[in-house]
Amino acid sequence: MATEQDIASAAIRAATRPNTLLGRIWRSSINFIKRKPLGAAGAFIIVFMIALAVLFPFITFFDPLAWSIREKLQAPSMVHYLGTDEMGRDLWARVVLGAQVSLLVGFGAVAMGSVSGGLLGLISAFYGGRVDAIIQRFMDALMAIPTLILALAIMAALGQSLFNVIVAVGLVQMPRANRVVRAQAMSVKESEYALAARSIGAADIRIMMLHILPQCTAPWLIIATAGLGTAIISEASLSFLGLGIPPPQPSWGGMLSGNARNYYAIAPWLAIWPGLAISLAVYGFNLFGDALRDVLDPRLRGT
Repeated sequence: MATEQDIASAAIRAATRPNTLLGRIWRSSINFIKRKPLGAAGAFIIVFMIALAVLFPFITFFDPLAWSIREKLQAPSMVHYLGTDEMGRDLWARVVLGAQVSLLVGFGAVAMGSVSGGLLGLISAFYGGRVDAIIQRFMDALMAIPTLILALAIMAALGQSLFNVIVAVGLVQMPRANRVVRAQAMSVKESEYALAARSIGAADIRIMMLHILPQCTAPWLIIATAGLGTAIISEASLSFLGLGIPPPQPSWGGMLSGNARNYYAIAPWLAIWPGLAISLAVYGFNLFGDALRDVLDPRLRGT
């Protein structure tokens, strides 16, 4: 009778066969790690933080919102791994819950900004003329305003909420994706297969979605990945200035502001852990984005 070890070994061999989907994914992952070790390190940081956010109920033992004045400003220990804040709240629980907020804002804002900006860039390049002029002047207006000032203005107009933060940061992400996709689409739309599709009477939406958009996916994905770090920094900046995630919901930027600033001299861990979390998240996304650019950009594949 087969033992559990034999079954596990058979499953691993089946998953790593070259002709299976899991096998191809496994080989691609190994090649990526060998070619881009820094990119793999960035991917590990991203996966680690996602795992923390998902496993929050199972790896924290204190309510991140519960006050305990008797335990305020305690140094890191075996009870409170990262210490406590000025209200006695457990910093480990608050940092892990803050990962949920930061990652949700980062992925949500980039998805909204990159998708909408990329589609507008595709439409702008395909139709050209007046359509292109109107869309690009709108993008010029967004780019003319400093990123943080634009996000602050949007938050001041919409009010504080998680959804509004995603909208504000997403709008800031739009111009970058728009310009990248537009530049790629303008060259692709003059290709022979796109012109052939138009000559046989294919609808505009079919030409854009089936013949032009797939050729824009690589730079689009690269700019979206690179924008994740910027989105997390933008959310942290808004929360630090008091216009981001409303309290008592913890966020990394919010944990660095407010009354906590009055205790940094005697309790430096109040600034160290949220600041380290922001730095690691941005560092991980930047490393992974740079590696992804090198892998997907044909001009850089040999480097």
